[in-house]
Amino acid sequence: MTLLSPEQAAATKINVDTFFEVAGKIYEGVEKLAALNLQALRATLAETQENVSQVSSASEPQQGFTLAADFAGPWAEKSLSYGRQVFDIAAATQAEVTQLAQAYYERYNNRVQTLVEDAAKHAPSGSEAAIAAWRSAIAATTTLCETLQKTGQQAVKMAESNLEAVTATASKAARSNAEQTPVAASTKR
Repeated sequence: MTLLSPEQAAATKINVDTFFEVAGKIYEGVEKLAALNLQALRATLAETQENVSQVSSASEPQQGFTLAADFAGPWAEKSLSYGRQVFDIAAATQAEVTQLAQAYYERYNNRVQTLVEDAAKHAPSGSEAAIAAWRSAIAATTTLCETLQKTGQQAVKMAESNLEAVTATASKAARSNAEQTPVAASTKR
């Protein structure tokens, strides 16, 4: 039976703690998304019931069509709002997980650098090239991780910007359609 060294036991504890922290953040995000979905479903069912009741009680077919058309505008706005809330939950969860991963990476990177420095102190003469190669590889890995993190942040910002543009355009179109519907219904009479 082999026992872990104190360093290995500490590293294992850090890995397990980090895993459960990340899993906890993901679970919180899923929990928020489930709550949002339940809220949206509850509101949609109540509004649908009310709208169907209003349309079915219309005295003329044209009045029923006008009422049905009037419901489309708010529905589009609510759909856009729902999409935005989903995006916000996903972005917040992603940011929290990224923050945890970054902290883990920094701790890991510090341990590796300490290992390389200790190895350099105790290395036989002539091993300077190998130590320099290790340091270079660590620097390149650090640069790669920073670049990937910045690229990920830019992608999230771009997605958010695109979502805002689409939301603004769709919201404007929905309002325009809602404003035109009563005019079109009154001109047909």
